[in-house]
Amino acid sequence: MKSYYDTLGIPKTASEDEIKKAFKKKAIEFHPDHNKNDPKAEEKFKDVNEAYAVLKDKNKRKQYDQFGAEGFKKRYTQEDIFQGFDINEIFRNFGFGGGGPPSGFEDFFGGGRSRRPRKGQDMMSEITVTFEEAAIGTEKKFTIDRGGRNEDTSVKVPPGISEGKKLRLAGKGFPGSQGGPPGDLYFKVHVLPHPIFKREGNDIVVEHKVSLTDALLGTIIHVPTLEGEKQVKVPAGTQPLSKLRLRGLGVHSRGGDRGDLYVKIVVTYPKTLTPEQNKLIESLKEQGL
Repeated sequence: MKSYYDTLGIPKTASEDEIKKAFKKKAIEFHPDHNKNDPKAEEKFKDVNEAYAVLKDKNKRKQYDQFGAEGFKKRYTQEDIFQGFDINEIFRNFGFGGGGPPSGFEDFFGGGRSRRPRKGQDMMSEITVTFEEAAIGTEKKFTIDRGGRNEDTSVKVPPGISEGKKLRLAGKGFPGSQGGPPGDLYFKVHVLPHPIFKREGNDIVVEHKVSLTDALLGTIIHVPTLEGEKQVKVPAGTQPLSKLRLRGLGVHSRGGDRGDLYVKIVVTYPKTLTPEQNKLIESLKEQGL
């Protein structure tokens, strides 16, 4: 898919003035009135106008640069792209035949429907939260650019939210046209991995190492949780990779329920034995252990 920058023959760093100059040059080059014997000229002319409609608009250009050509087309319809784009003004300024577009062009650019109230385009962004914030919920404050105007706002991150979920702020998207309502603002949530905790649904799993003798004889361990360190009893004879359950210490949910925290016991074995330890193990072996 050819990029809008390539269509206008400009770099991604082009200024507004450079975009306008490139558009004027390309529009004159491919205008159908000047290329009556070239059936491909009209399609090229449409491509040039589409590229200009996006790149001249700061917000649309920002979205295009962020999501790329393919991602941008998934978010913007053809009508959305040409929203607020006055093709007649372009023709008047450039002095093209009669000051108006060729037949059928107004439908292509959405001119025939531009007078109806239309909801503004939705905005897409991303938000990153920590494992703990996703588990118990939080509120994030930030500043958004709405049509060149900075606006302070916040979004509530509900407890128990997971990776890839979307949050919606109604009416915080791009302004509508012809009196239409503004679009919405959507956040895709990214949850940072935790160095200790792993999430399984609304449960949390944390591994804890114990020695072979502690697994055999039992012991007391101290386990990290979302609410601080907790003391846990490891029963005698605990098997490797078995799980000890701590009720109600997992991930919160919107309904008020909460998952559990599971301590996975990892039994460590010595790689080498001293002569004395070896004799003791041999003795235990003789006793059937």
